[in-house]
This record gives sequence, C-alpha cells and structure tokens, in this order.
Amino acid sequence: MGIQRSHSSVTVTWTGMIGDFSLAVLKGAVGYFSGSRALLGDALYSASDAVSALNRLIPRRLSSKAGKRPNRSYRTEPVFAIMFAVLVLMGGLQIAVTSIRGIASGKVHIPDKFTLIAIFVFLGVKEVIFQFQYRFSKKQGDGQHTAYAEEHRFSLYTSLIVCVGVFLSVLGEAYQWRVMMYMDSVSALVVAGLVIRKGYLLITDSVYGPLVQKAEQGDDISFIETVQRVHGIITVDDLKAREQGHYITVDLKISVNPRITVLEANEIAERAKKLLMNRFVHVSEVNIQVVPYDPGYPYKSNHQLADNDMPTIIQ
Repeated sequence: MGIQRSHSSVTVTWTGMIGDFSLAVLKGAVGYFSGSRALLGDALYSASDAVSALNRLIPRRLSSKAGKRPNRSYRTEPVFAIMFAVLVLMGGLQIAVTSIRGIASGKVHIPDKFTLIAIFVFLGVKEVIFQFQYRFSKKQGDGQHTAYAEEHRFSLYTSLIVCVGVFLSVLGEAYQWRVMMYMDSVSALVVAGLVIRKGYLLITDSVYGPLVQKAEQGDDISFIETVQRVHGIITVDDLKAREQGHYITVDLKISVNPRITVLEANEIAERAKKLLMNRFVHVSEVNIQVVPYDPGYPYKSNHQLADNDMPTIIQ
C-alpha cells in the first residue's frame, strides 16, 4: 500500500512537471510571435516551476536505486538546478532591461488580440493541473499539497499580472490612450522581478540546503524519541521525514505487541500521530505503518511458547 501510494505521488508530480514544461513552451511561442515581453517572462516562470518539480523527484529516484534513505543533499545540490537557476536569473534580468529600454525609448509594441485568449487558456490549464495535484495529494495524505499550493500562488500572480498588462495594452490601442499602451512593458518588468525571485530561491535551495542537513537529522532523532514515549510502541523500525515547502511529512514504521488486536494497534498509531503533530508544529502529515514485533533468531518472544515446547536460547 505504501509503495503504491509513493508511485502514485511520483506519477502526479511527473504530470505537473510535464504540464508546466508544456505551458512554458506554448507561452514562449505565443509571447515571441505576439511580441509580448510579459508572456515571455511568464513562460520562463513556468519553466522554473517544472525544474522545482524535478528537484522533488530526484531524492526518490536515488533512494529507489540505492535501497536506503535518501540523502537530502542530493535534492538540494543538483548541478542541473543550479545551472538552470542561473539561466532564470539571466533571463529575468534580460526581460527587465528590455522592458526598461522599451519604455524609455517610447517604442510601443502592442501584443496581438489573440494573446488574451491564449492567456486565459493557459490560466485554465494551469488551474486544472493544480487542482488535480492538490486534491490527489490531499486524498493520499502525502503532505505535498502544501508545496503545490505555495508554488501555485506565485505562478497565479505572474499569470494574472501578464493578463492585466496585455489587456490594458490592447485597450489603450483601441482608445488611443498612450499611457496604457506601455502596460505590457510595465507588467513584463513586474514579472521579471518575480522571475528573478524564483531564480534566487532555486539558488539558495541548492547552495544553502546542505547547511541545514545536520539540523534535519537532529529533527529525525527528536521524532524517534517522541514516538518511543508512546505506551505500546516497542520499536521504531523506520522513519523518513520529507520536506514539503515549509512543512514536513513523516513516514513511520513501528512495532507493537503481536498479541494485541488490530483496533488497539490503530489506537497506538493514532496516539503517536497526535503526539508528533502537537509537539512539532511544522509537521503537517504523519503516515504510520504498524507491524507486529519480531525479535528474530535466536531470540523468541513469549507469545510463541504456547504453540511450541522446544527450549529457546533466551526467553
């Protein structure tokens, strides 16, 4: 069940990444042929969203190959992400400089009217992708819905700014309002600022991520110590903490007495979940797998004595 849920979450993330990349290509093509600098900036922002989604997939792919817990430094230090972040910064600066030059020179280029229709279509497609990812993540309880919502908020801001800028430019041309004709360039300047912010965040996540790795490992120890205080839990067999924006999703595997009922085991897991979420406010979701405790050979638990009279090495 846990493996199937993980694969489904990866598939949803891939869907969003492919959707963002496709939107980036389409926005770039429409922005280039229509002459809208703002839409070109929006295309660059969508491409950076696709790279952010790819970064979330990197640790899972590595962990599935290595068969061990993923090291977060793999996620925060991909060379590809650093290189693309630099390109995003350069692209944002180029759009800002071009917009300023266009405003200063007085040369106004009004985007074609069909650009507005394309922008509304792009907004609709992006919203459908977001709703699909958000609702699926919320249903699965993997905690990624917080990251989806945070990224979608600024992506929506960018698209709305482009829409307003293009609309005002077209309206200014229709009524011959000279000032409003510059709104596409003005919105492109604002979008360039958002693109530069996005590139800066990609770089900081890539460069400064390893600095907080030790603190994250300390959090894992605190999680284990907290769970072990719950009455009825014998051991914590596995713990994985995954970052989802500003929040953390914790996956736990605990061992309980094999003689208790399923209902009692579920109550123990529920107590552990509530304790973690109440003590650590940055934990947004806790997924717990309960298994019967097995000491393994050569040890033997007392519940086996009723069915087997053979002596054991250690009782």
